[in-house]
Amino acid sequence: MAPQLIFADHYVLTVENIENSVSWYERVLGMRRHEWQDAGGTVRVSLHWREGAGRWRKINLHQAGTEIAPHAKSPTAGSADLCFIIDYSVNRMQEHLKECGVAVELGPVNRTGAMGGIASLYVRDPDGNLIELSEDLMSRHGHVAEWESQHPRE
Repeated sequence: MAPQLIFADHYVLTVENIENSVSWYERVLGMRRHEWQDAGGTVRVSLHWREGAGRWRKINLHQAGTEIAPHAKSPTAGSADLCFIIDYSVNRMQEHLKECGVAVELGPVNRTGAMGGIASLYVRDPDGNLIELSEDLMSRHGHVAEWESQHPRE
């Protein structure tokens, strides 16, 4: 039997300009910049956010052309497609994006997320990564317990 995954700890984005990415993710999504020095003395930059009242998550940022090893086989800025569940309605998020000067590429549209129905807006970060910002329709309408009963853990 394979081990059970507990949660995703972090993600890595290869970016053209770390400062532009940090500025966008802080301003648009409320993430927090974090810097630290790795064991080799390299200063690293990541973006952190808290999942509700739960765990902290992070995105490590790698500068295109100087990625930290080991890395993806072909690290490329603008090749990611990420979905974040937001604590705003999609209508309120649309207003926030407009205030931030961020164009909505698509949405709002209904999609299916990991736990069921979501309403999504699609935007691009400074590198062209597709960022899906979604309102969780399942928990807003009390359907999470129903979904979990239909998808029990093995």
